[in-house]
Amino acid sequence: MAYDGYVAICNLLLFTVTMSRQLCKQLVTGVYAVGVVDSMIYTCCTFRLSFCSSKIINHFFCDVLPLLALSCSDTRVNEIMMFASMSCIVLSSLVTVLLSYVYVISTFLQIRSAKGRHKAISTCSVHLTFVVLYFGTLFFMYLRPTSSYSMDRDKVTSVFYTLLIIMLNPLIYSLRNTEVKDALRKAMNRLLTNS
Repeated sequence: MAYDGYVAICNLLLFTVTMSRQLCKQLVTGVYAVGVVDSMIYTCCTFRLSFCSSKIINHFFCDVLPLLALSCSDTRVNEIMMFASMSCIVLSSLVTVLLSYVYVISTFLQIRSAKGRHKAISTCSVHLTFVVLYFGTLFFMYLRPTSSYSMDRDKVTSVFYTLLIIMLNPLIYSLRNTEVKDALRKAMNRLLTNS
């Protein structure tokens, strides 16, 4: 999304050439490859753990941190691997997004018309909001000391980044659509006049 926004604003006339089907396929393949490698690292590290007490995970889904909390063996290697993996993936993603937005903001500053500047800002502001929300919760979840680990707080945070942000995404993006805004205004007016 960050690269797409960068190309849409910084190289608008070359958008269809730059964002070719081949490049989109390569980007998707790269993301899936990183996900598979990351999952394999976690899986291999999990097989070395011993579980002696309860085998019931106190969480909404089988996540790494609640699984480590159940283990009765030493989990330092797993924690180091998780920290290294998350640091590489999250930080490289965040740097890519921020770098693209540096280029986008420099392009904003070169736009002379207020209408053009407003359109460019509205194009990227929604994505940037979701980036901040998503990466903020990921940093909170995975890049903190284990001494501050709380299962109940992590349940709420995991619901936030796995469900809430993803459910809000289509809603927020559709609110940029003029027809959706008009329909929402009409529905609100009807609701207010009937009450």
